[in-house]
Amino acid sequence: MNVALVQNPPAKTPLYDWHAAHHCRMVDFAGWSMPVQYESIVAEHQAVRSGVGLFDVSHMGRLKFTGPAALEFLDGLLTRRVADLAEGQVRYSLMTSESGGILDDVLIYRLADEAGRDYCLLVVNASNRRKIWDWVSAHLAGHDVHATDLTIETCLIAVQGPTAARALQPLTDLDLAALKYYHAAPTAVGGRPAIVSRTGYTGEDGFEVMAAADAAVEIWEAILESGRGDGAVPAGLGARDTLRLEAAMPLYGHELSETIDPLTAGLAFAVNLEGRKFPGRDALARIKQRPLERRRVGLELAGRRVPREHYAIRRANEPISSESIGEVTSGTFSPTLGRPIAMGYVRADSAEPGTDLMVDIRGQWEPARIVKLPFYRRK
Repeated sequence: MNVALVQNPPAKTPLYDWHAAHHCRMVDFAGWSMPVQYESIVAEHQAVRSGVGLFDVSHMGRLKFTGPAALEFLDGLLTRRVADLAEGQVRYSLMTSESGGILDDVLIYRLADEAGRDYCLLVVNASNRRKIWDWVSAHLAGHDVHATDLTIETCLIAVQGPTAARALQPLTDLDLAALKYYHAAPTAVGGRPAIVSRTGYTGEDGFEVMAAADAAVEIWEAILESGRGDGAVPAGLGARDTLRLEAAMPLYGHELSETIDPLTAGLAFAVNLEGRKFPGRDALARIKQRPLERRRVGLELAGRRVPREHYAIRRANEPISSESIGEVTSGTFSPTLGRPIAMGYVRADSAEPGTDLMVDIRGQWEPARIVKLPFYRRK
């Protein structure tokens, strides 16, 4: 086993001092001090939907895998096929326990260094970084693979919105118009070596820039300045959450957990069972053979009150004393749609779009209707 392990990350990203100097409200998130909002969550949300916003997502874990067996090794750990990734391709996938529960949802990159040698990057949720590192380490024995945690020595900046390419293009020689969705390439941004991927977590077009930690402020300020004509703004985790919820993107710890399997979560597209072996594969094959007991759904509410995590859901037109059929996992007031929305899990027999339900919001039952996901889709 060949592993380079770093200590737990410090509480501050490389952009922490910049956030503090610009009077951003900071919160503790997954052990990191992270920006939640600058002026207004709604204003930051709308800037991303109409122009461009920048997010510091340096708290996300970044693990590098090198060696001739790296692709084969990761193919044996992820629910989605890795062995057929082309150079420069990025793929959404999951890691599952032997029982099929979701350990994390991840992005896997296949790239090449300056000498043309293959390597892989695995981007994991901040809250799961230690768990996934330990899970990977436990499976490394017997594989010619070297794993390195790059989280501390790098930054990760998300540039999101319909004018994201216009803001980023003047700073790089990489032809962003030619970079396909879920692809990445090594390049330079503002003269600093970087990896740029066409990925994001907002439902908009956009990019994520990974570079050395000491380049973070320089790149961040350069992109803001380049995008000033399109109203570029820094944005915090508050807007990131409302944006991802409108786009119906699941969040670990809410829609995803070790007690939820990928099929129940509506992520069957990210599970390749045929001809493969990975932890949880056999459990998922069994789950696939029987009807699902519950399903992830989207809810729109008729009133103005916002449902929150763990709020109970029951059928409409049934007594208040009737049994709950599920619960909310995430909820917000949608700035784009102008009404409360939520995701949650309900019994499969009550999960069809158009079904009328009720949500218990602090002791008062509010009418809701199941709608087809996502709530918002960019043109």
